[in-house]
Amino acid sequence: MHIHILGICGTFMGGIAAIAQQSGHRVTGCDANVYPPMSTQLEAQGIQLIQGWGLDQIALKPDLFVIGNVVSRGNALMEEILIQNLPYISGPQWLYENVLRHKWVLAVAGTHGKTTTTSMLAWILQDAGLDPGFLIGGVPLNFDVSARVTSSRFFAIEADEYDTAFFDKRSKFVHYHPRTAVLNNLEFDHADIFADLNAIETQFHHLVRTVPANGLVLANGREDSMRRVIARGCWTPVEWLGTGPGWNASEAASDGSFEVTREGVTLGRVHWSLLGEHNRHNALAAIAAANHAGVPAARAIDALSRFHNVKRRMEVKGEARGVTVYDDFAHHPTAIDTTVSGLRARVGTQRILAVLEPRSNTMKLGVMKDALPDSLKQADLVYCYNGGIDWDVAGALAPLGRKAQCHQSIDTLVDALATEVRDTDHVLIMSNGGFGGIYDKLLTRLRQGT
Repeated sequence: MHIHILGICGTFMGGIAAIAQQSGHRVTGCDANVYPPMSTQLEAQGIQLIQGWGLDQIALKPDLFVIGNVVSRGNALMEEILIQNLPYISGPQWLYENVLRHKWVLAVAGTHGKTTTTSMLAWILQDAGLDPGFLIGGVPLNFDVSARVTSSRFFAIEADEYDTAFFDKRSKFVHYHPRTAVLNNLEFDHADIFADLNAIETQFHHLVRTVPANGLVLANGREDSMRRVIARGCWTPVEWLGTGPGWNASEAASDGSFEVTREGVTLGRVHWSLLGEHNRHNALAAIAAANHAGVPAARAIDALSRFHNVKRRMEVKGEARGVTVYDDFAHHPTAIDTTVSGLRARVGTQRILAVLEPRSNTMKLGVMKDALPDSLKQADLVYCYNGGIDWDVAGALAPLGRKAQCHQSIDTLVDALATEVRDTDHVLIMSNGGFGGIYDKLLTRLRQGT
């Protein structure tokens, strides 16, 4: 079958493309914005990418159009598909019908940490010899691909609460029908489609309703939102993470290691280089989910000592003139705070220059602007790119005083950084997009000494 994917360069739809091709389908696709790592990953797999939404793509005559949620009514190509009554389907529905309904699905949901936790889980299953399929919203360094399908009965998936498609406003994850469901955390986000936190909790409860009685729900016991979700009704065994007699992680030792316990019994100690309490909680969720799939906790704990994280999660892009430049996907204030705090714990008193692009739909709306200053408080200097933002970014960052500055141009922002940085500084660049290639631009300037 020939499938043509609209919105192919999103992390989820790019994963669908990879899985479809691995399954023997001919795959092509288009998107308005094509940038790494997804574009390079798709091209490396021989998938033809088309820039834009040209009507000439109808002439490809695919058997099926798979529609990403970036596509809306008014999109020229989509309008023509509707006019000609051509066959189309959403990405999540295609995935369930063609792959997931045959699998033991382990789904990881939550506002934060989905990509990292799913990557940990996939790696644990792989290290245990279970050869899982997976679809992850990033590129885990242990695999170097974001998605794959295998003959294994196990499939780990990042379960996103964002809507499915313009014609299906349910959250993506209601299509997945997991047997193991991880509810990692829940905060207000996606202000472009959800009115408030209660609306998101409703979608999480819809997910809970799809988990069978012989499955397992693993929920963050520290969050009232999760307890409210479960209290609405649950027909599946529940195990709590991070509280009470359930699964718990100790504080980190000086070397970053920590103990994992279950019902007060120590199961082992994780030795790794990842930073922060959030990653200890992510690891706990992955260990517990893998345990449900039959991997002993001790085996999972050992596997995490060989876990190499995910691209764009505190990824070191390079070093020049004694300056280290990092790339991180953080774009929600909670994630920004966690990322900066984790780096602070690692570098001590060395300077952190935080560079932010408020690019997500929620950030563009300015819904969380008042939380930004506190999320950046542990940085020594803050640089924000406010090109294309309608709300007053400088005003929102005013509580940070003189240590914060805004730039309408990426080039002027790079100029300011190159002038300011000095030996032993850490430049932490945070965006959920390509950020105009700022990483390479800054490193080039530093290496040239200009």
